[in-house]
Amino acid sequence: MVGRALEHKFEGKHSSRDNWRVVVLAQVPIMKDWFYITYEKDPVLYIYQILDDYTEGNIHIIPEITPVEVKSDVDRDILTGQCVQFIRSDGSKKISKVVYQVLAKPSVYFIKFDCDVHIYVYNLMEKIRKGEIHKVWGTWMGNL
Repeated sequence: MVGRALEHKFEGKHSSRDNWRVVVLAQVPIMKDWFYITYEKDPVLYIYQILDDYTEGNIHIIPEITPVEVKSDVDRDILTGQCVQFIRSDGSKKISKVVYQVLAKPSVYFIKFDCDVHIYVYNLMEKIRKGEIHKVWGTWMGNL
């Protein structure tokens, strides 16, 4: 399942069925039935038991997208543990810390913003190429 794109059906308002595209990022190390996932429309990191919804028919593997190759910890990028600065569309800046590189998708990282309880999932290499992120040297982030 790791590296696969899925379609996840949710029951929405007024019993409507909404389909969301999911990417399975990794298996949670200690809880083998749980997976780190993110939704295409929502870059927040979620931990979810996708196998339950799969057996109930609420999750379908998207067949035309092949899984990516999972790389070992040896191939880790030097960005993990570094502080980076996000530049918002209004020009304001926000400091964050790179907390994890997704082995199934090496350009994707978990990002923790200061004073925010969520962990976000971003294609960091794409944002660096676009100039939306800069590495911050010598910055200390509190409350992580």
